[in-house]
Amino acid sequence: MRRVLVLVSAVCAALALLSSCAWGEADAEDGGRLPGAPTGVTAAAGSATSVHVMWSAVSAEGGIKVYEVYRGTTKVKEVPGAEHMVDVTMLKPSTSYAFTVRARDKDGRLGPPSKTVRATTPKAVAADRSAPTRPGKADGRAVGSRAVQLSWSPATDDLDVVSYDIYQGEAKIHSVGGNQTATVVTGLRPGTRYSFTVRARDAADNLSPATAAVRLTTPGTDDGRGTAPTGFEARTTHRSDGAYYLELNWVPPRTDGVVTEYQIQLDGRAATSLVYGGSAPRERAAYSFYLGPERGVSHRVRLRGRLPDGTWGGFSTELKVTTGAQGG
Repeated sequence: MRRVLVLVSAVCAALALLSSCAWGEADAEDGGRLPGAPTGVTAAAGSATSVHVMWSAVSAEGGIKVYEVYRGTTKVKEVPGAEHMVDVTMLKPSTSYAFTVRARDKDGRLGPPSKTVRATTPKAVAADRSAPTRPGKADGRAVGSRAVQLSWSPATDDLDVVSYDIYQGEAKIHSVGGNQTATVVTGLRPGTRYSFTVRARDAADNLSPATAAVRLTTPGTDDGRGTAPTGFEARTTHRSDGAYYLELNWVPPRTDGVVTEYQIQLDGRAATSLVYGGSAPRERAAYSFYLGPERGVSHRVRLRGRLPDGTWGGFSTELKVTTGAQGG
């Protein structure tokens, strides 16, 4: 009889365990799918105390809120979901480091870590105040409609060139080791003109002057729909001090970066620019625009944003509004 009771207890325990596992899977499914692990992760020493880490964007149903960068098991950086690179600073010279990246979606779910990448900082240089020379003539060519290949002649330094920084306009977009004199820049738009420069960096973080700009145009066409503001609305219900104001609101373009400047066109001509000095809106933006004192005047209005790469995105839908009318 005791054996029967023991067997029955064991079976019940096994069933309870299976039931518990099944419920755990259901709960995970109800919580939604986790973001994937970032791919294309690279790490390169930028100086004796910094490493430049880059990765490819992760797709998620609700979008990525932030990327978390880890040195070993310690989280050292957190960057917005629109950015895919960061400089990890305050490191030790002549030291090997391991980095991973994880994506956190807008619901707070944290995805698995990327593959581990390693970089070794060079030895420190005492009292080095001499910047490297300007890299030699830079050149480039389009590689398809969404990438360009850049090359340059090496810079010289009284000690050693540790890395080369690539700039698109005024923004640093990439970094490669000091032994490289070429790279490929991806994530560009078809039919768009770009300007790139290169600067050399030594172990003491001294930066060289920039090369002359390399101006390239990617082939193909871009109708702008992928970079245009969406959900555009325009109303003229606001009247103040005897004048009518145009109330605009829209959803910013989804780009690799934050859009901080917009151009508003009225009747086919540029009317004003809107520049955010602080934190630019990411989910929905709004702006009140002066039209004039007269009632019953009709206008056509649309807007576009200046993208993080310095080029203008596509125009929003064009809407017609009339001063003094309800709605637009």
